[in-house]
Formats: sequence, structure tokens, C-alpha cells
Amino acid sequence: MSAGAQPRGSAGEQRLRAFHEEGALGKAYDVNLLRRLWPFVRPHARHLIVSLIVLFVVAGLNLARPLVMGDVVRHAANHDRDGLFRDGLILTGLVVTAQLLGFVQLYAMQLAGAHAMADLREKIFLFLQRITLRFFDKTPVGRLVTRATNDVDALGELFASGVLNALGDVVSLTGYVIAMVVLDWQMSLIAFAAMPVVLVIVSFVRGRSRQAYRDIRAKTARLNAFLGEQVNGIAVVQAYGTEAAMERDFDDINVSYRDANKRSIYYEAVLDAAIEMVATLCIASLLLWVAVRHESGGARGAAATFALVVTFTGYIKQFFEPISMLSQRYTILQSAMSGAERIFQLFDEAEVEGDVEASKCAPDRADEALSLDHVTFAYKRGVPVLRDVTLQARKGEKIALVGATGSGKTTIASLLLRLYDLDEGVVRVDGRDIRLYPRLELREKFSVVPQDVYLFSGTLLSNVAMADAKPDRERARLALERVGAAPLFKKRAVSRQSPAVSDAWLDVQVDERGSNFSAGERQLIAFARALYRDAPFVILDEATASVDSDTEARLQRALEAVLEERTAVIIAHRLSTIKAADRIVVLHKGAIVEQGTHEELLAKNGFYAKLHRLQFASTSEAPPPVAHAPA
Repeated sequence: MSAGAQPRGSAGEQRLRAFHEEGALGKAYDVNLLRRLWPFVRPHARHLIVSLIVLFVVAGLNLARPLVMGDVVRHAANHDRDGLFRDGLILTGLVVTAQLLGFVQLYAMQLAGAHAMADLREKIFLFLQRITLRFFDKTPVGRLVTRATNDVDALGELFASGVLNALGDVVSLTGYVIAMVVLDWQMSLIAFAAMPVVLVIVSFVRGRSRQAYRDIRAKTARLNAFLGEQVNGIAVVQAYGTEAAMERDFDDINVSYRDANKRSIYYEAVLDAAIEMVATLCIASLLLWVAVRHESGGARGAAATFALVVTFTGYIKQFFEPISMLSQRYTILQSAMSGAERIFQLFDEAEVEGDVEASKCAPDRADEALSLDHVTFAYKRGVPVLRDVTLQARKGEKIALVGATGSGKTTIASLLLRLYDLDEGVVRVDGRDIRLYPRLELREKFSVVPQDVYLFSGTLLSNVAMADAKPDRERARLALERVGAAPLFKKRAVSRQSPAVSDAWLDVQVDERGSNFSAGERQLIAFARALYRDAPFVILDEATASVDSDTEARLQRALEAVLEERTAVIIAHRLSTIKAADRIVVLHKGAIVEQGTHEELLAKNGFYAKLHRLQFASTSEAPPPVAHAPA
């Protein structure tokens, strides 16, 4: 091992496990999990009913096959060609019919499973959209993706592999037991004597197999989380040359995943091999018993005819076949139940955006457009980001929030949108406690331009008009033209040989995360998106941080008209962008320390004046006096 390499289970691996690994699950009961799964299956129960009816018919057909085989032996011994021909036709009919019905049965079951899993996956997706951001802050994205993909697929195996055919296996086993007892109860005891051995084996494997599949589910989530993190951060990894370190960390996770799979394969192989061995020994013991009894002579020995042996051997093979299938389906069931545990654990533990009783909300104040009233908030318990903040904005007022990184500027915007629920105090929008609004209605009142613009795969039009199910092309075109972005994207359309006429340039392709656009172009799209929404409140969070000076000037001119008669909250580090704000609010360590216009705050020579001097000093070697310094 190289000097820089870390051994398996090292501090690096432990660190990764602490973030990506999931907590151990408590004792889970399959019946309870299946009961929670039933609401997703119930709408498609008609497919299951068809499948189960056909399953019982197939079980009856299979029960008749050994009897026909025994009859074939008797007719062969008597040289009865007509009987052999008749038995051949019957056997062929039984096999063909059973196979055709087996297709219908499995197709109906998998159809029910496919519909049920689609419904479950949709429920998970909708649930993820309603989870509070607090949960996303502490949960790796890869783990949540695993819930909607790998874990649902594991549950789908219940249907795809025919696990529910276990009901048919139980019916078949019952029929085989009755048939064998009727044929020869002493020979039946040989087959039944193997059952305690099978039960011991299943008991040995059961708990260990379940834990192995639990580990696989956890390691899969951890692997997906790490891969997602590395792909998103690949530029940083390559820039800092940490590929080797990341490879070692991935190797630790990958080996853990491999070992978990090895354990599940081991227990599955033990179960399959043990049952096959018991079945073979059972047939061998049966043949030995028949030989001994035949040697003893008498009526009992004569009774053990060759036809009976063939029939009974056929029943023993079919007797252990469903037992073997049950063992295989049992391992799949363990995997499915482990996936179900993780899915329903997500439903149980995640914090979902909920409503608040009106009696617990503050009274309305019609004179306030936006307000925070003695608000205290912490992302982590005991570490407040905002401390007793009180702030009001009148309708049409433009308020700028400034302060050092971590002072709480973006947190205020998040609370206005109710992305987080505050700990103390009241937040009002249009004079009404935000907890009284349905979340969608509240957020429709805001247009938001973030610093880190997220674009979705699609077209320029779909990203600008993302709030509408059916985009308005004319409205999107006007929004892009008002922010001065239309010439840029028209040029792109021409360079890609798209029709440079009318509004065809709105269909310019947007790659994943907008990777085919520059940071400035993505910011322009974000401005156009906000203009398209045309909401009464606007939040600009470092909205011009990624554009050059010329583009910023065009945006400022466009926004002057857009922000007219609208209430705006402007978060900025570049003080030049907020000189014209009606009021500047200075935050320091989660508290408001100053408020006023640009000139008033410079005259106070306090926090804002200090920020102004520091920012100006970073762009000029010999700044003029503060009072005359350009913003």
C-alpha cells in the first residue's frame, strides 16, 4: 500500500460513512410492510385476481402430471399402444395448457406490479417535492434518488419474479401431500421426514439474509450519494488534483457494497444447495426403501410396482420444486422488504411541509407588504442565524439587504418564501401571516432571481416559462428582450443553423444544468424568468454577481421599469447595485444594525460605510474621501 493510501475502514472511510451511511433499521414485520404496500396495489387488484385464479388452475394441472406418467409406465409394461397414445395426448395437453396459462398468470401479475410500482414511484417523487428543505440539507441527494429507483425496483421484483406465486406453491404442496398419502403413506413419511431439516436451514438463513439485503440497500444509497457528489463536483476534484484520494474513498465504498452482495449471494447459495441436496437424498432414500420392501416379498413388496415408484418420484420432485422456489422467492422477498423498509422509513421520518391552524397564526396587518416581526431562526438547533429581527416593507418599496457572508440575508428571503419555518416571531406577506397561505399561493406572489441559476434540460422557452404548463411564447420573447438577452440567443440560433426568423430562437436547446451557456447568459435567463412571472414581489439574491459591467448596466435599466410599483428585496455584495434602493438594511451576525438610504448610511460612518470603504479599496489603489466615493 502506498504511503498516502488509507486502509479499509480508515478515518477517510469512516468520515464518508458518517455522511452517506444510513442508520440501522429496527425490527420490521413483513406483514406490516405488505399492508402499507397494499394501497398502491389495490387499484390494480383485478390483474392480481386474474393471476391468482389462473395460478390455482395451473397448480391443478401440475398435480395430474405424475399420475399420467405412472399410467404411461403401466401401459408401456402392458404394451398398450392405444393407452400410450392417449396418455401422450393428455400429457402434451397438460404441459401446453399449463405453459400458456403460466404466461397469462405471470403477465397479469407483472402488469399489476408495474402499475403499482409506477404509482409508488410517483408518490415518492411528489413526497420529495413536499419535504422541507431542512431534510434536504442533512440528507445526501443520492440516497433519496435510491428510494425512487433501486428500492422501488427491488419491490417490483416481488411481481416480476413471481414471488406472489407462493400462494400457488402452498396450494400445490397441499395437493402433493394429499396425493402422496393416498398413494402410499409409508413412502410419504420419507418425504415428510426432510421437512424439519428444511425448516432448520430456512431458520438459519432467514435473519442473516434479511440483514444482508438491508446492507445492500444501505450501501447502494451510499454509493449513489457519493457518485452524485463526485459528478457534480468533478471540476473541483480535477482542479485540485484529488482524483487519487477520491478513488481511494470510492474504493472503500465499492468494496463495502461488494461485500454486502457477497453475503447475500452466499446465503442464497446455501439455501438453494441445501434444499437440492435434501430433495436428492429424499429420492435416494425412497428408492432404497422400495428396494428393501420389495426384497422382503409379500403383498407389500408386490404393491411397490414400478409405476407407483415413477408416480411417487414425480410427486417428490414436484413436492420439493415449490419448496426450492419458495427459498428463491424468499431471498427476493427479503430484498424487497429491505427496500420497502427504506421507502416507508422515508415517509415516516421526513419532515413534510404542513399547514398551521389559523388560531396559532398572527392577526393581519393591511399596511404591510412584507414584514418580519421579532423573527429568530436557526438551521441547526442552538446556532441562530437570525436573532430577533424586525423589518417592514411598504408596498412598492425597494429594500436592499447587505452584510458579511453568513449575516442572514439569504435566510430572510427563504423565510419570506416559507422554504423554512421560523422558530420564533411572525413573517407576513401582504399583511397576512405566511402560515395562513397555501404554499403554492404564497410562492406565486414572488419572482426570484438567485445567484446560482439552475436551468433544466429543455429549451430556452421552457426555462423562461417554467411556471406555466403551457408556455406563452410572446410573453417569453418580450421578457428576454426587456433584459437585453434576445440578441445573444438569436445569434446562438443562427450559429446552430436554426431558422433565424420570427421567434424560433426561443427553441434553442438547453443542456443539463445549462452547461452550454455562460454564467452571464444563465443569469439573463433567470431575469427573464422573473419578468415572465410578473409577480408583485421580487427577490434578487446576488442577481448580478455573474454578469459583466455592460450587461449589469443593461439589466439595471431594464429592472428599473420592471420593479416600478413592485415590492423588492435586493440582496447584494456589490454595493453599486443598491445605491438607488429606497432603504438599505445592514445585517451583522443575524441582527439588523443599521437602516437608511445610501447617503444616510455613509454619513453615519458605521458598518455600511466600512463595507463601502473595503469594497472600494479592493478596486482602487487611491480612493477619494468616502463621502465622494463612487458606489
